[in-house]
Amino acid sequence: MEALIKSTRRKKSYAKINLVVSNNSKAKGLEIAKKNKISSIYSFQKKIFEKEINKYLNEIDLICLAGFMQILSSEFVEKWRKRIINIHPSYLPLFKGLNAQNQAITADVLYSGCTVHYVSPKIDSGEIILQKKVKIRKKDNTESLSKKILVEEHKIYPRALEMIAKKILKCTK
Repeated sequence: MEALIKSTRRKKSYAKINLVVSNNSKAKGLEIAKKNKISSIYSFQKKIFEKEINKYLNEIDLICLAGFMQILSSEFVEKWRKRIINIHPSYLPLFKGLNAQNQAITADVLYSGCTVHYVSPKIDSGEIILQKKVKIRKKDNTESLSKKILVEEHKIYPRALEMIAKKILKCTK
């Protein structure tokens, strides 16, 4: 999330972050939002959470999930179809779901990576927006691979956000 905020603060950015939403009152993202003077809300119960944030999201063009570990309902995802993006720490369609880096290490593959994709009702199955491969070395473990992937996530997620924001602005002009 910090990488997204930083990228949207550049002069030529098409995107602006207006709200940070979490289902965890102790989420680091809430602290980051406060530090950056961005409004934030949180709620714990899934149904209440989705209902509450819908009130706020009607003014929003795009939802960017970052470290959001709750599975959204199909109804919510369909309502916001093509307006919710996520970043996943694997080179999709490989290694969907939790512990993707460990899945890659265990599978003994040559590369993994990260993927920015539109959110769909099926986990980590939405249309791919951007991807970046990360080579897995023999000495890599889950932790070292996670760190390498995170570096690339911080590059491609802001780039994907800018691409989509630019496209949205052109459509509204």
